[in-house]
Amino acid sequence: MAQNGSDKGNNSRWVGFDLGGTKMLATVLDEEFNILGKKRRRTKGHEGKDIGVERIVETIRMALDDSKLTKEALSGIGVGCPAPVDLGRGIVLDAVNLGWKNVKLRAALEKEFACPAVVLNDVDAGVYGENQLGAAKKARCVVGFFPGTGIGGGGVYDGRIIHGMNTSCMEIGHVHVTENGTLCGCGRKGCLETEASRLAISAEVAKAAYRGESPYIMKEAGTDLSKIRSGVLAEAIKSGDKVVEVIVRRAAGLLGTAVANVVQLLCPDVVVLGGGLVEAMPEIFVEEVSKSAKARVMPSYVDAFQVVAAELGDFATAKGAAAWARKVVQDGQAN
Repeated sequence: MAQNGSDKGNNSRWVGFDLGGTKMLATVLDEEFNILGKKRRRTKGHEGKDIGVERIVETIRMALDDSKLTKEALSGIGVGCPAPVDLGRGIVLDAVNLGWKNVKLRAALEKEFACPAVVLNDVDAGVYGENQLGAAKKARCVVGFFPGTGIGGGGVYDGRIIHGMNTSCMEIGHVHVTENGTLCGCGRKGCLETEASRLAISAEVAKAAYRGESPYIMKEAGTDLSKIRSGVLAEAIKSGDKVVEVIVRRAAGLLGTAVANVVQLLCPDVVVLGGGLVEAMPEIFVEEVSKSAKARVMPSYVDAFQVVAAELGDFATAKGAAAWARKVVQDGQAN
């Protein structure tokens, strides 16, 4: 890992980068993780690893320009990626949405910016951010579940991200919940993502709209899944489309079943729910996930954990990645 001498004390400057499936966000942050500059851009899908890495570098430069800082001011860079990651070596193992396999992103960033860099799974970054700066401050053990197009999971124990020997873990979206269920993008059937992701919810809502059971959805989005997004679902419920609320609550309950299984294994202090669906409907998700999970754990665990909504919003992954970069620099190690 590249070294730059120290973390520069209270004058530290960090880059936190969220490499989403459809967008990228670069933020320049001070030691208190206040935003000094930022830049958002859309990703371009399967554009090839060389072009993709070049666009990440360009976006960080744009954020630095916005902050009126140069790369010499940086103490470190953290990048959250929507993919399994080799945390120790900073390699993106298999980013399906980007068409990447075994991309040595950390090495490329350290060469370009001459400072330490870390690469981690985006939900791991978001959960770490919530543990350090948001809804799960000071929790000894926190797990996070972020339903969106898929369902991501992450965990932190005693201030360290939970991971395998050579890869990130907590792929909660691929926990099996339905026997002989719907085919998942991973190639298996009955995964949680096929029942409780935003895409799964939108598909059921589109069917309801087609049957005439959701007039708000039919008016605003029709049966086009690309238009039935989290905010539209929330507005449909507010407008009185009861069937939409039933579908959303069922999905949240299934998510709670998966949460219960993780609670039985790790007994976290806090379970954090994040992502677009939760941001749009926090009360429904916290209520249903908590109710479902507490109904399924051992009696001694019922009061051992709380379910909360994430607090950092769009900046959870970027801030969490930067916070992890700071920890790695301060610890002087890569994982």
